[in-house]
Order: sequence, then structure tokens, then C-alpha cells
Amino acid sequence: MESWCCKLCSCSLNCSEPEDIHRVTEISLPGTTLNYFLDGRINKAEVLFPGVGCFLIAAILGSLVHSSNAADNEEKLAKSLANYSKNTRNSTYEDLTKQLLDEEERPKDLEEAKVDAPEDTQKLEKVEAGTAEFLVDLEEKRSIKVLGSHTLLGLGIVVFAGVFYALFTPAFNLATNDQWHTLPAGVPHLVVYTAFFYFSLACFAASVGLNVWFLYRPMVGVPRSTVAAYLRDGEGRWLALLAGMVCGLGNAFTFMAGQAAGYAAADSVQALPLVSTFWGVVLFGEYRRSSRRTYTLLASMLLTFAVAMAVLMASSNHRRPL
Repeated sequence: MESWCCKLCSCSLNCSEPEDIHRVTEISLPGTTLNYFLDGRINKAEVLFPGVGCFLIAAILGSLVHSSNAADNEEKLAKSLANYSKNTRNSTYEDLTKQLLDEEERPKDLEEAKVDAPEDTQKLEKVEAGTAEFLVDLEEKRSIKVLGSHTLLGLGIVVFAGVFYALFTPAFNLATNDQWHTLPAGVPHLVVYTAFFYFSLACFAASVGLNVWFLYRPMVGVPRSTVAAYLRDGEGRWLALLAGMVCGLGNAFTFMAGQAAGYAAADSVQALPLVSTFWGVVLFGEYRRSSRRTYTLLASMLLTFAVAMAVLMASSNHRRPL
């Protein structure tokens, strides 16, 4: 049981905010630098790059938040399991822990998964956020299980995705402003709205292809599914559609701001960690009942990120005609 506690906590149960900080930092460094030179250095370098430095500090603080919160979770689970070993055990809690530990018996195909008897599938209800029961219940609800996951594989995927994600705004910048003069003489540049239409169309085609592929050939132990099962499962679909529309609207505003005031600043001023913190902490109870050290680091991370956003906005400037 002790080894399970350590593995469960060390793999980050509730740390979406620091991960977003790292992703935004990966975007900021190469993306901001490329856009700064593509835009003819219209942004104020003495203001722009200190803002990127604030992102780096926020990323370091995010890592410290993750480590501190993992230690808090480990302590909660260790105390809870010790109490259950001394007192009358809760069968539902034990069933959940056994299910987490018994990785090999979990069905690999959603079409072949069978529904157990109601008494066997009873869930912990009304668990209080921040408790050990909450952590176990959260792990039970995950599609991608934290238990047994490979940290290096996860970091590799994040870095790989971050590098390519960092290149899409410089590519959009080139599409609308043609700094490399690839268009024939007299051919007008794409306006930001037309470029955004093609960008959205390409994202749609790529996402459909990748999602269908991963339904049948999933990674990291996720059960296999089918297109038919996806179409039958409508639970929460409206939230996914809403998320896509909000993301698309945010990208559109980023591109319009970049065209007006420089992509180097617009690319970096993204509030992903602030939004994820609101969702995670306020709505989903992340970091509840954590230590004072975790709260201090979390507040410092968010303050540093807010400062970075303010500094980057101050670096904006008017675009010169090409």
C-alpha cells in the first residue's frame, strides 16, 4: 500500500496548472523569438524578453508547486491507509484501491467491458475535496490512469507537442505577411480572417484523423474503442464542443492582436494557466487541504505569470507596412 501511495502521488494527481505553465513557456521561447525577428523587431526587446523571463520563473515555481502538492497527497494517503488498517475497513474504498493496483485485469476494449453487479461498482459519493478518498475517487474516474504511467514518456510527449505548437503562430505570421517573399509580385497577402479559416480547416482535418486513429490504437493503457461507440456516447459532448469554440475564438483574437501589434507579444499573452487554475481549484477542488508551502508557491506562480502577461502587453507596438 505504501508503494502505491508513492506512485500515485509522484505522478501528479492534480497538477494541470504547472503543466500549462510549461506548455506556455515552450510556446513563448521559440515562438516569441521567431515572431520577434519575422516582424522586423517591432516589439520592444527590452520589455518583451524580461516578460518571457517571468514565464521561465513561473515555470520553475510550477514545478515546485507540483512537488509540494505531491508530497501533501502522499501524506494524506499514507495517513488514510493507516487509519483504515486500525479501524473497521470500508469495503468500497478497498475495492477502489484494489482496482487501481490490479492494472492487468482492467479491460482493454470498451466494447468488451462488462458491467459488474451494483454492489461491486458502487462509487464513493460526496467525497470531500482534498481528502484521501477524493484522490482515490479522482484516479478511478480518469481515462488515462496516473498509476503506472511513465514520467519520461509524458515529458517527451509534452516537449514534442510544445515544439510544434510553438511554430504555428510564426507560420501564421508568414502566411499573412509573407516576410520571405514567396508570393509572386502583385499577389495580395492573405488577410488574417482568410488565413484563420484555412488554419481551422487544417486543424479539423488533422483532429478527425488522429482521434479516429487513437480510438482504435490508443496509447498509455487507455481502453480501445470504436467510432460507433463514440457516436453513441453523448455524455459531456456539448462541453467538448464548447471548449473547441472557446479555443477557436481565443486563437482568432490572438491572430488579430498579432497582426495589429506584433505576434511576438500576442503569442505569449495567453491566460491558459490562469484559466486552468480557476477550473481546477475553484470548480474541481484541486489543492484543497494542501500545506501552507503549496499555497504560497501556487500564489507566487500565478502572481509571476500575471506580471509576465502585463510586461508582454507593454512590449506591443504598431506594425509597420511591409
